[in-house]
Amino acid sequence: MPPRPFVLHEANYQQLREHRPAVAVLPWGATEAHNYHLPHGTDVIEACAVAERAAALAHEAGARVVVLPAVPFGNNAQQLDQVATVSIRTATAFAILEDVARSLAAQGIDRLVLVNGHGGNDFKPLVRDIRAESGVLVVLANFYQMAPAALREIFDDPGDHAGEMETSLLLHLCPDWVATGQAGDGRTVPFAVEALRGTPGVWTPRPWSATHPDTGCGDPAKATAEKGRRYLEAVSRELARVLVGLAAATKGQSPYL
Repeated sequence: MPPRPFVLHEANYQQLREHRPAVAVLPWGATEAHNYHLPHGTDVIEACAVAERAAALAHEAGARVVVLPAVPFGNNAQQLDQVATVSIRTATAFAILEDVARSLAAQGIDRLVLVNGHGGNDFKPLVRDIRAESGVLVVLANFYQMAPAALREIFDDPGDHAGEMETSLLLHLCPDWVATGQAGDGRTVPFAVEALRGTPGVWTPRPWSATHPDTGCGDPAKATAEKGRRYLEAVSRELARVLVGLAAATKGQSPYL
């Protein structure tokens, strides 16, 4: 296939000059264990797939968008006992995002969408600071929260990490990388302190290996590639609407000031 002008990793300079983007899309994942059956790069694969499919739909609608190369590392501080997990600190994430925004702003690309694939990445404080400092409108899109109706309709029990939803997506996107027969049941060991078990407004990070013995959270047994295909399309359509709207925005609109 020829290089896609809306995917920066593929596009050449001539394409980018002719299709100068108004909106940049930055997939951001993590490198961590996903039960015994999914690749360590699951969050990166998902974020890239959603970003690229949504950008394709937005491009077809006439929006000038470009998907940047993904950031493959996230905050995995509670999983560093698991083999080959790589975690970056919040300060590191801020520096990366700040430099990306600064680079884009210098070229007149003043709208940036983060497509986040990892629940441990907490971007809101970073977005607030970088928006104020750079003048770039930064929008956060946690893909796994974007199509709640589809999530409920498609999956019996989506799970929260390497469960039915993520396994279905990977069966659709890269089935040869999914070792289904090795999967654990994704069971959760609850906190010993009863008050930390779902008290509204109370939170602490899970000591992941103790809480999730096979590193999964949710049973992947009912996952299928068709479920993954349907969910990817549902989420991508939602994100494409965001990209089209941002690409058409003009200065003076709120929040594009």
